[in-house]
Amino acid sequence: MRRVVSLYLPTWPTDRIRRRNGAPPPDEPLVTVKTEGSRRLVGAVDQAAYRLGLRPDQTITHAQTLVPNLHIVEARPEEDEALLIELTRWCIGYSPIVAPNPPDGVWIDIAGAAHLFGGEDKLVRHLVNRLTTQGIHAAACVADAPGTAWAVARFGREIVVPSGRAIEAVASLPIPALRLPVATIEALHRLGIERIGQLAAMPRAPMVRRFGKDVALRLDQAFGHVFEPLNPLIPKETPMQRVSFAEPVGRLEDLQSVVRRLTERLCRDLERTALGVRRLDLVFERIDRRSVALRVGTAKATREAGHLAKLFGERLQTVDPGFGIEAAMLIASKVEPLSEKQVAAKGLAEGDAPDVDLSRLVDRLGARLGPKRVYRLVPVESRIPERAMKRIPALTPPTGVVWPEALPRPTRLLDPPEPVTATALLPDHPPAFFVWRRVRHLVVKADGPERITGEWWKSENERASLRDYYRVENEQGARFWIFRDAPADQGGRWWLHGLFA
Repeated sequence: MRRVVSLYLPTWPTDRIRRRNGAPPPDEPLVTVKTEGSRRLVGAVDQAAYRLGLRPDQTITHAQTLVPNLHIVEARPEEDEALLIELTRWCIGYSPIVAPNPPDGVWIDIAGAAHLFGGEDKLVRHLVNRLTTQGIHAAACVADAPGTAWAVARFGREIVVPSGRAIEAVASLPIPALRLPVATIEALHRLGIERIGQLAAMPRAPMVRRFGKDVALRLDQAFGHVFEPLNPLIPKETPMQRVSFAEPVGRLEDLQSVVRRLTERLCRDLERTALGVRRLDLVFERIDRRSVALRVGTAKATREAGHLAKLFGERLQTVDPGFGIEAAMLIASKVEPLSEKQVAAKGLAEGDAPDVDLSRLVDRLGARLGPKRVYRLVPVESRIPERAMKRIPALTPPTGVVWPEALPRPTRLLDPPEPVTATALLPDHPPAFFVWRRVRHLVVKADGPERITGEWWKSENERASLRDYYRVENEQGARFWIFRDAPADQGGRWWLHGLFA
């Protein structure tokens, strides 16, 4: 299923100027100026200028009258477009199928790549947040069709349009969401047609005769009824291999054979340049001009063709060949230097065995489960239990930090701790019994308390934090880690934080 992100950059020209010059500050209005004949007009406005009532195509004289302290910079459309292409190249980190959408957007086909970020919503939010932190105002929407995503990103509020819901998503949007010429939009407004749903309700033949075929085409593209191709941007320096077929293919066995052939060719090219793959994109081009993309990553740089081909193994079954696939591309979208390493030689001592290489296992698990689900835990120097560890990539070198041997901790930690109802015979004693998940546990053995205070040097709220932990055992021999978050005379509550093996 095709899923396309429309990335919208509403103030791209002014954002580019601020990133290049470092000025003016964001709260000071900035516009670009363009020349049309003898007139000097506003080309683009930033958010501060927009809030003050400035709009594109106003005369500069009028704009300066409204905002005397206005910052004015000459428009450079060619620089805007060149840097938009650079931004499109940067977006390859999210999907191999990206295309610039001048003057203020980028297309990203994320089918086959969204799972790497935990889903479409997380991918879009991650993309927008990264751009925002770099000083680029952005909005985005993902939908089945580019026209749908374009309309909602600019005139709607949804981040993700569910599959098959394009008509509902765009019907209430204004007519400019159809990417029509200004003259056509004004003609529709004169007839009282303000919304896409109103236009869709008109008889098709009279609408085409009066406004032309482009109106019907844009309407169908917004509803996802007509396929709209994207022209992917692939940097020339990116290592890649492409193969075209004399006859369309579609069988799984044929796709597997194609992948093996492409990986072997690509790895030979990488060997000549001493590079290894860290991210690999496989793109199938169907005869209906649709593209299907798959993406895999590796834990460390490699150019072993057999291993790389296996990473696509199970996911090839999800490829819909349609009426047939006419070409395939394998793109090494992320590479790293990789020199040759001798792993065996005649005369080496038998005991000098090479280190075990777990990268293949990590890659296979990452391809099956998702790269974020393959990790390991390392100690953190903190006595707060839930802060005493963190996740790191599975093949990260050892940090040298270890947990103290005399620090008893449960094998399973609940995050967050779960509330329990407990009763203690004396204020500072462990509970005599507690109820957890509607089950009553009678305590027969207990040890504690272990008092843990907050890390006061991090924040003021930590100063009052206090926990008294107890290790308790019930009649069946099950052992629990329970704490009270304040002394009994202060109304402390009981929590279950962990379970011992």
